[in-house]
This record gives sequence, C-alpha cells and structure tokens, in this order.
Amino acid sequence: MSIDIHERAEVFKALHLRQKAFVLPNPWDVGSAKMLTALGFEALATTSAGFAFSTGRGTSIGDISRSEALGHAAEIISATTLPVSADLENGFGHTPEAVAETIRLAADIGLAGCTIEDTTGDPDNPIYERGHAIERIAAAAETVRRLERPFMLTARAENYLFGRPYLDDTLARLQGYEAVGADVLYAPALPDLETIKTVCKEVSKPVNVVAGIGLPGVTIAELERAGVRRISVGSAFARVAYGAMINSAKEILETGSFASFKGATSFASIEKLIKSVNLEE
Repeated sequence: MSIDIHERAEVFKALHLRQKAFVLPNPWDVGSAKMLTALGFEALATTSAGFAFSTGRGTSIGDISRSEALGHAAEIISATTLPVSADLENGFGHTPEAVAETIRLAADIGLAGCTIEDTTGDPDNPIYERGHAIERIAAAAETVRRLERPFMLTARAENYLFGRPYLDDTLARLQGYEAVGADVLYAPALPDLETIKTVCKEVSKPVNVVAGIGLPGVTIAELERAGVRRISVGSAFARVAYGAMINSAKEILETGSFASFKGATSFASIEKLIKSVNLEE
C-alpha cells in the first residue's frame, strides 16, 4: 500500500478529532470528484444513491453489488488527492463475516473509511435486530483493528429513514456501535437540531449528520453548535444536478424555450476545475 494512502488515512482521522465540523461532500463520478477536490473540500465520500442514479439503477439494497461499489470507490480514489470514504450500504451481506470481508476489501483498495448501515433490504423487516446489528459492527471493527493504518468506520442507525422515529432505540444502537469500536456514529434523517444535540450528548464518538434529508435551512454553524463533527451531503449534489437537467428538459418540451441554459457553467470553468487537480505523487 502506498505512503499516499497512509497519509490520506491519517488526514481523514485528524479531521474527525478537531473541534471544528467539516463538510464531507459526496461525488457520484470521477468528474464531480475532481471538481469538488478543486473547490477546496478536505475529504470526499461516495454516495450509493448518486452512483446508482448515474448507472440508471434504483437505490434498493442489492441494486449495486459489492464489486461494483468498490470499483466505483477505487475510481474516486484515483481521481483525487483527498481521503475518500465509501457508502457501503449494509456491508453487502447479512452476517458479521460478510461485513468483515467488505471492510477488508475496502481497506485494500485504499479507502480511508466507510459507512455500514443496519438495513436488511427486506421491505417487511427493514432493520436488523439490535443485537445482530451490533455484532455486525463488532466484526467490522475487529477487521479495522488489524489494519496498519487508520480506517474510520462509520456505523449508521437507519430507524428514521424507515418510518421508525424511535429515539431510544436509535441511541441504544449508536451506543452499542460505539461500544464495539465504531469510530463515527450516524443516524440519517433526525428530525431537528434538538434531537441531533441529544444524540451528540449521548455518545462520545464523532457524529455525522447528512444535509439534504430534512432540516431545511440548517447551517454548518448550527450543526457545529449542536455537537456535530462531520456533515455529509449524501445524494444531494447529484440530485441538484439531475434536478437542474430535468427542469431544463421539461421547460424545453413544454415551452420550447432554451432559457434555462443561461445558468449552465461554462466549458472553461469546468475544465479549469478538473485540470487543476494534480494527481502526481
């Protein structure tokens, strides 16, 4: 493994340990990864939904395979000088052993971290039983401990995304994940800043919050004051880009006007961002 990968891993760990919150944007392809790098972000993370949209597929568990997700992550790593974390869904397997193997493979390709969620992929029973979910994160953490470099393991409690607004169970899951070795804790779709503040107070590891799912109008400063250390954007950038295209296309079809093209970024601006990323080690 190259020194560069070790350095990126150390940088990514350090970002989580400082008192200032950082934004972790989620590119969905090589071009967006290079542009976000050039714009000045400090690290990147993949988005399973954004990648799925770019390949014309849905976002259900199983729509993207482990090999595809890791291949995509490797492309993002090769497109940037920044640390890269990956959205690895539920670890691409139900058993602790399957999750552990996913972590090993993720480290092998040079990721600085990844996220594992507690979703089953079964619409009738969407969330793993708490004890089993904790065992899966324990297996992932044990694999991380055997690595020769940092690897920020993020454990996600998905209750709120699946119509289960159970704060007590969500906290118990996050605390369980922390106890077995998760480095970062994450419960997407928490409803408000007070709930986020409660989560941050009840755990001691860094907390990730996703912008773009609820929380309209929230700012980095507000999340930082609530105790958040990492702010990801999930599929929001991809959805903003696709939304602009869809709205422009609808306007053309419905009115015959190409006026929406006035807001398009210039060739020169895009090329400048892409070419400014120096990938030479």
